[in-house]
Amino acid sequence: MLIQLTMRQVRGLPLPGSPVDGIRIMALLPSGWHKDLAQASGDIVIRVRPDEPMTSAQVRDRVREILANPEIDRWELVGCRPQDDS
Repeated sequence: MLIQLTMRQVRGLPLPGSPVDGIRIMALLPSGWHKDLAQASGDIVIRVRPDEPMTSAQVRDRVREILANPEIDRWELVGCRPQDDS
């Protein structure tokens, strides 16, 4: 299942046009997940395909755990939507 994650910065100074935080978040996602950084300025949008069957609720919970990491805890998950695989 393909899932689109959307994260929004809740505090700190934004780095306009910089994909650094998006890359950091992708690096902290499970290594077996297929990941695609779709947008990195403003909100961060990452499309993921978990390597094992998971519901979008399970993916959301895992990503929220990851976003608690002090390196990226200024970001919050605001969207976790299944996408059409076609």
